[in-house]
Amino acid sequence: MAQASTTRSLVEVFGFSPTDITPNARKFWQLNACPFIGKACSKYDHTNTICYGTCSVTNNGQNVVICPNRLYADGYATIKRVSTEVFGDVQFMLFDEYIKEATKPEASLACVVALGQNSGKEVKLSKMSMDWVLAHIVDGALVGYVGIEVQSIDITGNYRDAWYAARDQKSSIPPSEHGLNWANVHKRLIPQIIRKSLVYSKSSLVTQGLYFIVPEPVYQRFEEIIGDDIPLIEENGKDIITVHTYDLGPTSALGTTRTLTETRKLKFKLDEFSARFISGPNLPSGESLDNKIRDILFCK
Repeated sequence: MAQASTTRSLVEVFGFSPTDITPNARKFWQLNACPFIGKACSKYDHTNTICYGTCSVTNNGQNVVICPNRLYADGYATIKRVSTEVFGDVQFMLFDEYIKEATKPEASLACVVALGQNSGKEVKLSKMSMDWVLAHIVDGALVGYVGIEVQSIDITGNYRDAWYAARDQKSSIPPSEHGLNWANVHKRLIPQIIRKSLVYSKSSLVTQGLYFIVPEPVYQRFEEIIGDDIPLIEENGKDIITVHTYDLGPTSALGTTRTLTETRKLKFKLDEFSARFISGPNLPSGESLDNKIRDILFCK
């Protein structure tokens, strides 16, 4: 089997290949803008002075999305996909569109309204922010909703030299020195999914639980913790988690952005997911902990 490349590189900066010097690509560099949400990029350095605009990088031969806004390409297609799965062929609206229609005289809307950071505002409860809530409105009343969590992965280290070489249109871009914060999968991401799913499962207006939109390589790290054999189901329910994973599509022509590819759809019980996180198949044994402590104490 061929070994995966260990050379790390930037894949997309401000939505385009770092080697793309076409006017369309460089326009987004100049504006510090995101082509996927049509707004200013928010990915700044730790001093909040340099906008890096990095959407995706490589890691062990895989392309990994590191900015959740990258998952909103094609007019929030990933969010609209959830709306169609849950509510069917009902008109989808961002919050600004909804306000325009709802304030018209004698408005009587039947629609799905997206509430999130880029549409109205996030729904916040007890220090917990729900990434997206899709609210089903009929005749001015809320009749149901579904929650969506969107996750990428945080970066560690730095890619400063590679980024500056790309910005300055150098003929050669050096390897990146970034890492990915995979520890956050079990420290933050999985606990968030469980807690938010529990909240949604208690609502009388929720019928299909929580949807989770995530890059395929990141969900593979979830499977290292919960196992890749979690029982999948077909039925819907408020105690169900539905996962949509995505990969970057093939390299695109210069001056254009790459597509997102739907990779997997998985549905499983919240209780099963929670139990596997606490005592899953890949949890280290007590004996391995004993041996590790001995190794440290006796310098083995």
